Amino acid sequence: MDTLSRFFRAPEGSFFLFGPRGTGKSTWLRQQLPEAAFIDLLDPESFRAYSARPERLREFVEACPKSTTIVIDEVQKVPELLDVVHQLIEGSVRRRFVLTGSSARKLKRSGVDLLAGRAVLKTMHPFMAGELGGRFDLQQSLRLGMLALVLAADNPADTLRSYAALYVREEVMTEGLVRNIGGFARFLEALSFSHGALLSVAQVARDCQINRKAVEGHLDVLEDLLLGYRLPVFRRRAKRQLTHHPKFYYVDAGLFRSLRPSGPLDGAGEIDGAALEGLVAQHLRAWMAYSCGDHQLFYWRTKAGLEVDFVVYGPDTFAAIEVKNAKKISNADIRPLRSFLDDYPRAKALLLYRGKERLKIGEILCVPCDDFLLSLTPGVSIVQ
Repeated sequence: MDTLSRFFRAPEGSFFLFGPRGTGKSTWLRQQLPEAAFIDLLDPESFRAYSARPERLREFVEACPKSTTIVIDEVQKVPELLDVVHQLIEGSVRRRFVLTGSSARKLKRSGVDLLAGRAVLKTMHPFMAGELGGRFDLQQSLRLGMLALVLAADNPADTLRSYAALYVREEVMTEGLVRNIGGFARFLEALSFSHGALLSVAQVARDCQINRKAVEGHLDVLEDLLLGYRLPVFRRRAKRQLTHHPKFYYVDAGLFRSLRPSGPLDGAGEIDGAALEGLVAQHLRAWMAYSCGDHQLFYWRTKAGLEVDFVVYGPDTFAAIEVKNAKKISNADIRPLRSFLDDYPRAKALLLYRGKERLKIGEILCVPCDDFLLSLTPGVSIVQ
């Protein structure tokens, strides 16, 4: 997998590169910046040395005069390094710093804005289907997800099963982000039932048997660790009464599948449907991150229960997208999109489904989901 090209393009100057563990940040940087000097803070020896004396970074940089680019991997482990980086960027010698991280929590506390204007913020996401090309398999992606760490493993299923445990052990426990690790583990599982659905903090609290305030804190930790996100309602110039609750998604369909327990009470295709919706969501987020322009992702739901899964809104894009885990399209499937177009006639409407034919029903374009994902390319319009 490390030989595959990525859609991500690095800026010319210094930048932060955030993304969940396993998305391939370090591999990509070593491929693209072979002459750079690397500091890996996941290495225990390096972590101890720079934690004890952050100014050691200056000595390291001065000892590498030919390396104009310095990569600090997992910089959140030693946020005090940012002060030294700031000084070095402001120095007389022109240097480029690339600072990677899989958690924004400690940097938020330590003032990551010290480098505002001097290092831009970029994100790397799980693989997109277009990056995998002929290796992309929709059914496999619904089961294993798109994390580079998982897809490159000798036993992807085992690696995926241990992925969440790795985060709990190395991030949550080590950094002391939560007091009750058992409660947090139950929270991760309970939250999997909210993947692709309206988020009810009270319901999650009941399911994992912890109080509501603790659940809200756990949600903040999960988002800071870049493992999940809340999707807000699209409310611009609303003509109907809309719900106020956000939806929730895990960052990768495979991560969701690894956390979601299943049993005989689960309906046929129920888990696959949630995984498919999450897979589309993670592709849309990657497309927005790698494209130019300030795009935002929403969903739309009226108080009457009409819902459109995704609304992509930006300077040159206004698209409503409905995702159906079905091989055939019914009138009920396109009704929410028609209602959205009634309110927003300037929008483009897409319905993604598991069939094989590309269809046009009125103003709604119906596209096979795998075709859509494979064609989704940064800088190219979503609706083609």
